[in-house]
Amino acid sequence: MLGQMMNRPLLISMIARHALKWHGRREIVSITADQPRHRYTYAEAFARAKKLSNVLVKAGMGRGDRIATLAWNDFRHFEIYYGVSCAGFVCHTINPRLFEDQIVYIVNHAEDRWLFLDPAFVPLIEKVQERLKKVERYVVLTDDAHMPATTLPNAVSYEALIANESAQCEWPEFDENTASSLCYTSGTTGDPKGVMYSHRSTVLHSLGSALPDAEDLSNNDTVLAVVPMFHVNAWGLPYTGPMVGAKLVFPGPKMGDPEALCDLIENEGVNFAAAVPTVWQGMVAYLEKSGKRPGKLQRVLSGGSAVPVALMDQLRDKYGVEVMHAWGMTENSPIGSVCSFSPEANALPREQRDALRAKQGRCVFGVEMKIVDDNDDELPHDGKAFGALKIRGPWVASSYYKREDSTAFDANGWFGTGDVATIDPLGYMQITDRTKDVIKSGGEWISSIELENLAVSHPAVAQAAVISVAHPKWQERPLLIVVPKPNQSVTREELLSFYVGKVAKWWIPDDVVFVDKLPLTATGKLSKLQLRQQFKDYRLPESQ
Repeated sequence: MLGQMMNRPLLISMIARHALKWHGRREIVSITADQPRHRYTYAEAFARAKKLSNVLVKAGMGRGDRIATLAWNDFRHFEIYYGVSCAGFVCHTINPRLFEDQIVYIVNHAEDRWLFLDPAFVPLIEKVQERLKKVERYVVLTDDAHMPATTLPNAVSYEALIANESAQCEWPEFDENTASSLCYTSGTTGDPKGVMYSHRSTVLHSLGSALPDAEDLSNNDTVLAVVPMFHVNAWGLPYTGPMVGAKLVFPGPKMGDPEALCDLIENEGVNFAAAVPTVWQGMVAYLEKSGKRPGKLQRVLSGGSAVPVALMDQLRDKYGVEVMHAWGMTENSPIGSVCSFSPEANALPREQRDALRAKQGRCVFGVEMKIVDDNDDELPHDGKAFGALKIRGPWVASSYYKREDSTAFDANGWFGTGDVATIDPLGYMQITDRTKDVIKSGGEWISSIELENLAVSHPAVAQAAVISVAHPKWQERPLLIVVPKPNQSVTREELLSFYVGKVAKWWIPDDVVFVDKLPLTATGKLSKLQLRQQFKDYRLPESQ
């Protein structure tokens, strides 16, 4: 027997229609290259998105055709999200920080027909244009007055493209499993891999993300999306924001500028923001130097890599900002867990509650999670057993786009994340390493993330990384790599003694190297791959 309920498809256009009707007056504020502070409403945004849909339909786009973006977070990029997907096409966001060869590979692999790009990236695409096999047209995200001179064929400004088009458009209904958007992993090993999201997965992810124990978003919030729209759809905020009617603030090309971000937070009344930890480290450094305060900011969502506890303490204790530690990945749309406090956690003594904040938190509804051993047997939730983290759910990828050979997806529908984790009796998951980053010393695992968090809690340390280096007896031993704070000095011996009593003696790194900066990936994460390459010939003192 089936239920007698309406079977309405879960489509991104449902989000747009809801926002237009019930939250149409809420604002979207952007910084762009041609407009330092653009401001308009959801109603105006979706009218322009419909203009874009009409342009694409008239240009002969077919259902499922891929249309690419190479752009910052701003109002035009937001319009493309909806104008493309709601019309039945696939919005393919590309990370402009990738290497040229990776961008060429991604565009060709996706077989993108059009490419929308920020003016700043015109020179980049001009260099590789002849290698882009399927691209028919280039649209520069500006108006004619600011349109750069370019050799790109069939190039047009975005404003000229949509200027004379009608805003009357009835977005079609189709199967909710239709592809809506495409993101590629950063490709730290091998070619980048494509993850094709559906309308259904996107709507469900938006619902799950907005829950109180996840991002806890509502019509009363003003959201600053620092996390790039080219990185897992800005963690879903361009969908979740309109769904709940939150005011959206986009920093455009200023996403790495702490002064500009602080100005947006203060002047736009931002109370919720999302970004990777390196952004918050830069923000705290700016606040410390300038003496400013972060306005009405109350909560920040941070993930992509482990958030140092020392950074969370500083934001909370000095600036009244709570850090919501989260975990996710491209294959998971990306939200998988958020560190919200359960009644049992709130009942713990403060010291134990604070320790929980280092963990990536509890599963968001819609995601199943487990840790397994080398035989794929599930491990206990005792907070001690380390295992490979696996997930499944309605917004988790079932395969990679045009790559059916991946071993990450098992026969029972579980996706192997590549992370190593523990889960404690209260359900709090903690990433202890990537499988490729874990240090195995004498057959025992050492968590590089825990060692890094401890190092960053030292008052003289700005950033830290721990990698494995070869050892003649133990196979691998940890090496600590440190960026000291400006005008601070610290010795090798001080840092190594700082670990005593905080971790097992055999976990303590064998040596310390001081550097001016740490390498980052295209998405702002610490690049252990580059560090391992840089120190591949490093010899520990006792090994020399």
